[in-house]
Parts: sequence; C-alpha cells; structure tokens
Amino acid sequence: MSKIMAYIRASTDKQALSHQKLEILEFAHKQNLKVDEFVEMTISSRKTSKDRRIDELLEKLGSTDSLIVTELSHLGRSTAEVISLINALIQRNIRIIIIKQGIDIQQQDMQSKVMLTLFSLFAELERDLVSLRTKEALAAKKAQGQKLGKPKGILQKSKFDADIAKIKELLGYGLSVRKITKVLGYSNHIALNTYINKRNLLASSK
Repeated sequence: MSKIMAYIRASTDKQALSHQKLEILEFAHKQNLKVDEFVEMTISSRKTSKDRRIDELLEKLGSTDSLIVTELSHLGRSTAEVISLINALIQRNIRIIIIKQGIDIQQQDMQSKVMLTLFSLFAELERDLVSLRTKEALAAKKAQGQKLGKPKGILQKSKFDADIAKIKELLGYGLSVRKITKVLGYSNHIALNTYINKRNLLASSK
C-alpha cells in the first residue's frame, strides 16, 4: 500500500520545524491526503545527506509512495543536488509535492517533465557560474603572485578519516568497498574507494 511521507528541516530553529509540520498538515487536509510519517531534522544544510536524514528518507520511500516538503531548498545544498534527488525519486515512481513552489511531480505527467527539464538547465547554469567564479578567483590570485594548489604529497582531510581504523579492519576481513560503504552508513562507494586507494589502505590492512 502506498504511503505519504513528509520531510521537514530547519538549520537550528525547532520552532521552524513546527511551522513546516503545520503547513504540511494543513495542505494535506485540503487535498484529502494523510501523512503517514514525518522525517524531521534540525541541522545545517552543510552536513552530509546521511546527517540530514536524506539517505534514511530514500530508504523508507518505495515505488508509488509520495513525498511532501514545504519548499525545494530543504531537499539539498545546491540546485544540482536538489535536481539529482528529484530525478532519483522520479525514477523510482515516487510522487514529489513541493508546497511553496506549487509543484506536484509525477513520472508520467508531461508538465512535470517540462519542469524537470527547466530544473536541469538551472542546475547546469549554476555549475557553469560556480566554475566561472572559481576560475576568476584563481586567475586573480595568480595575478597577485600567489602560488596555487596544495604541496605535492599532502593529502586533504576527508570525512572517512574518522572511520579509518574501522575501514582497515573491514578490509582486513576481505569485505568489498561496497559492503564497507553500507556497514559504515556511507552513500558513495566510489568516493570511499578513491579514499582507500589514495591512502593505500588495502596494503596496510593485510
């Protein structure tokens, strides 16, 4: 049986969560919809999708289910991230309702397809603008005589550093990178594989 879930998020203000919940309940009542479950989060958008409970939300939503949020910005940290999430939901035949923007996206709806095309264009534009700003900033630093890039041989900090001991241990047991990703609750096995290779963890775990 299909269910309706609602996702509400606020950076720090718990009162904002209450306002969002009330707005969703009022909307659902007007549309004769029943919200089966709320996924609530009071945390900064800078956190990972796991910390923001997006991964949990994706696991709970099944085919033909519906998701309600008060506004698009609560689904991601950037236009590209929001579009990626929406596309992933649509591919699983999940209906997405965004109250503030008046959006109701369903897989077979032509209006939704047009809207997604526009969203994708906006996401591409955002990526281009970010790239342009980055290039301009680097060019300005170079013109000022600043050396660009990090010294060779220095590894950047990673979110996986906190679990490096566990990663080595699991590698020692012969678990695959995909399996380790699931065990530790990460969402991207490719990023973890890159981390393992750069730090040569396979060799050190033997």
